[in-house]
Amino acid sequence: MQHQSAMPERVNSALRWRCRRGMLELDIMLNQFVDSQYSLLDSEQKNTFDLLLDYPDQLLFDLFLGHMQSSDNKVSELVQTIRQAVH
Repeated sequence: MQHQSAMPERVNSALRWRCRRGMLELDIMLNQFVDSQYSLLDSEQKNTFDLLLDYPDQLLFDLFLGHMQSSDNKVSELVQTIRQAVH
């Protein structure tokens, strides 16, 4: 029993670690989203979020500020969801 309940904590801890960025603004935005909305995402959206965390900081920042748009519709939709959630 204890082993199963610890799994979400490990996943959450790993996710939070991946949300740590070189830009404070991104740290705040991503962690607010994880706190408030991540658990509501379906598995495809969670996979897209995982992909998004592989992006370089400057690209993420430009996407979140609307200075550029991803050619991947799933990424664009998730970026919009994150922007709305942390406003």
